[in-house]
Amino acid sequence: MKPITVLLAEDHMIVREGFRTLLNSETDIKIIGEAQNGREAVALARKLRPSVVVMDIAMPLLNGLEATRQIVKEVPGTNVLILSAHSDDAYLEKAIEFGAKGFVLKQTSAHTLSLGIREVAKGDAFFTPSIAKRLTEHAKANSATSAKHRLGQLSSREAEVLQLIAEGKPNKQIASELGVSFKTVDKHRQHLMSKLNIHDVAGLTRYAIAEGIIENDVRVTIT
Repeated sequence: MKPITVLLAEDHMIVREGFRTLLNSETDIKIIGEAQNGREAVALARKLRPSVVVMDIAMPLLNGLEATRQIVKEVPGTNVLILSAHSDDAYLEKAIEFGAKGFVLKQTSAHTLSLGIREVAKGDAFFTPSIAKRLTEHAKANSATSAKHRLGQLSSREAEVLQLIAEGKPNKQIASELGVSFKTVDKHRQHLMSKLNIHDVAGLTRYAIAEGIIENDVRVTIT
């Protein structure tokens, strides 16, 4: 069985060394590169094409959020797991909007980090307990304050598109999986955003989590 290849993007050497030591003890995870700034992370991701990039947010030259956006766009097949001490809503929303598959706090255990890497490598979503709870609470609050937040208003195809968006798939991949054109996917995306009155990917993802839309197929793991 091929190991999960990982690129570590963290600007503090002592922290990076600690992560490397922890992950090297996992037989199914292999560190294939390390980056100390966001630009280096993007360049190494392009070159090495790891299964997962473990990405810090606060890094020099290019922050981890923008680096995530570039990697998701330019390196298909590589998924990003944010590992940060910052858990503000703004960071979380941008991470999801820019395509990160998961968000793990540095205060969590080595076991949680390893589990997150395994889930993200499969294309599943992974959030540590406090973040998963917050996503759910936000989505429920949004649903309670807007009568438009109802699944019944969506067509079957719009519901499919919603799930695929919440799973982090780009429009091109959604079009391929559904056997429709890119333009059709974009049209469905606009319709469901209008019906739900949610106009960003982060909001759609929170809504999908709260409504259980991705519960069976995308593991938003709470440990």
